[in-house]
Amino acid sequence: MAKFDISRLFKYMGDVWGGAAAMLVALPSAIAFGVTVYAPLGGSYAAMGAVAGIIGVVVIGIVAALFGGTTRLISAPCAPAAAVLSAFVIEYTAMGVGADMLLLMVIILGLLAGVIQLIFGVIGLGRLIKYMPYPVVSGYLSGVGLYIIASQTPKFLGAPKESHFWDSILSPLLWQWQSIVIGVLTVIAMLYAPRFVKSVPAVIVGLLCGTAAYFCISFFDASMLNIDSNPFIIGSLGEGGLTDGFVERAYALGGFGFDKLALLLVPALTLAVLLSIDTLKTCVVLDALTRTSHNSNKELMAQGAANISSAIAGGMPGAGTMGATLVNISSGATSRLSGVFEGVLALAAFVLFGSLIAWVPIASLAAILIVIGVRMIDRHSFSFLRSRTTVLDFVVIASVVTTALTASLIMASAVGVVLAIFLFIREQISASIVHSRLNGDEVFSKQVRIQDEVDILQEKGDCYVVYELQGSLFFGTANQLYSILEGDLKTKTYIILDMKRVQSVDLTAAHILLQIKDILHDKGGFLILSHIPSKLPTGQDMEGYFNQVGLIRHHSPVKVFADADDAIEWVENEVISSAILEPKDEDGLELAEFELFDGRHEDTLVDIGLQMRQQSYKAGETIFSIGDSERDLYLIRKGSVRIMLPIKEEQSFHLRSMGKGNFFGEFGFLDGGTRYADAVADTDVDLFVLSRESFDEFSKHHKTASLMFMEGLAVILVNRLRITSAELGARDA
Repeated sequence: MAKFDISRLFKYMGDVWGGAAAMLVALPSAIAFGVTVYAPLGGSYAAMGAVAGIIGVVVIGIVAALFGGTTRLISAPCAPAAAVLSAFVIEYTAMGVGADMLLLMVIILGLLAGVIQLIFGVIGLGRLIKYMPYPVVSGYLSGVGLYIIASQTPKFLGAPKESHFWDSILSPLLWQWQSIVIGVLTVIAMLYAPRFVKSVPAVIVGLLCGTAAYFCISFFDASMLNIDSNPFIIGSLGEGGLTDGFVERAYALGGFGFDKLALLLVPALTLAVLLSIDTLKTCVVLDALTRTSHNSNKELMAQGAANISSAIAGGMPGAGTMGATLVNISSGATSRLSGVFEGVLALAAFVLFGSLIAWVPIASLAAILIVIGVRMIDRHSFSFLRSRTTVLDFVVIASVVTTALTASLIMASAVGVVLAIFLFIREQISASIVHSRLNGDEVFSKQVRIQDEVDILQEKGDCYVVYELQGSLFFGTANQLYSILEGDLKTKTYIILDMKRVQSVDLTAAHILLQIKDILHDKGGFLILSHIPSKLPTGQDMEGYFNQVGLIRHHSPVKVFADADDAIEWVENEVISSAILEPKDEDGLELAEFELFDGRHEDTLVDIGLQMRQQSYKAGETIFSIGDSERDLYLIRKGSVRIMLPIKEEQSFHLRSMGKGNFFGEFGFLDGGTRYADAVADTDVDLFVLSRESFDEFSKHHKTASLMFMEGLAVILVNRLRITSAELGARDA
């Protein structure tokens, strides 16, 4: 006989306890939500609403947990569902729609909302919905909270069923002291129970206290012990129990047509969006608490399937709920099975104790919902009024709340999103599109130049400017960019725009760049773009986009470079070439033409020349590599060389470039250390090569000349350092 593994039993005990505790939180709230939605239909529909709430807890809890996969999430009927459905019922009851037809419409409304949620998940909208702007979420939650408070206040006061908020508030003669006492005691119990009874959810304590208060009051009013036609309690669930609602809906189905289906589409979309936001908001909090990561689209599909199943069974729609989920976690749940146990235990509670639901006081349920509504109001949002930077965020929240109370929740969400977009655009417009601006005489390329070339660049560097752009180039910032560049367009020949910090670009911005290009081209200048991102965060290929709009097509007078240094080097070469009118196919330099040998006697040059050898390299060939130990100094007769620092396989960082008349390899020549980088021929290059051994031999016979050589080497290196320091200072300014 196989041994019973008791460890498997203990493995699921945490989920059982978590599910049980979550059920105790979810069930009373669901009953209250159901009564809120169905009570305006009159008669025994309040009891039917209680049953619909219970069915919602059972079906949604089980189905969402089985198919969603978000660990420890509890799904059940929720406040947004109650707000939307009760508003729908009240509106169409006032229009004269019959109770049986409205009952069917409510069920189909929940069914459509589930289908829409399923579609949301299939097409991948889950990732977008969970990023709903905070002011919108805050506003709609506060709006739902206020709506629930307004709808439950007449029931709390014991006013007649047809009474609205202001009618009941302004008519004290309609109040029932019994309801007020029951409601007040329920609220007190909910608020103070956590201080004394931590093992039982506050909702349960409040409901028990309210029910106990009801029976205590009944000693003074015997009519309260009559279960039929008693306005203070839910009342009998009926002999048919679960089947009553099915019979009435089936009867009404014959009169349901496409005209009524069209009326349900907007409320269904409202409900689907709000339930999805409620679920994903809970999932985000759950991820933070449990260090997990939920699949938003999969969860939306599961929630849609759960709401479809609940509607078919005659239950309330729902979502992932924060309160029950937090109780589930704190009670030891470890997996999604806790949601299944919550649904199963809710069904068991209904079967075993269903008859007691009839005696639940309506005022107690109203009090529970009022407390829930108050807790949904984002009171922290009032602190936004203290700062000028957040006042407009408060305006968004207030606008959403006002729209929710005066129009509808879906309209409130739409208003909130539109206002949030305006705030975002305003923020983008107010931020500077320019990260930095440097004149040509303040910034230099990595090309190490001889002093004559440096003098030219410092003298004529004001003919170009380098802008490093940032943020979004779109219709809101395009004119800002043009205004900033307008002054330089009149005085500069070359304008370099470094795009590495740009996040997005649209057609308006591209059109402005086309105008800038044309203005520069008309006076013989160039617009130069560097570091164009191959892929923006939006997925857009910026270079491909610029090509499509005609900015960088073939023969376009716009230069494009991989990085800003290449762009600056190209401009420097243009400036130097135009200043000295140097032919491109010149012969290699002789020793006397190097800055390093200025003022040396011809005999000295002949002697040191005898110590040198000449070498040539093709473009792309390596002259020396990092780690090499030879101690040669290289003088460039013709061409250019790049000094590259290998980072990882097939990837190097460009440290500097050296052109004709310059030298490299000085560190190894001076200190004898290994090479710190690679030297690669950028073009075909001719070199003079002086080894340290040959120089030492030369020094034996020419001590003064060798000292002058070392002094000249030091002076040039110091000048290079000064230029670099000045450039760094300009960049940091």
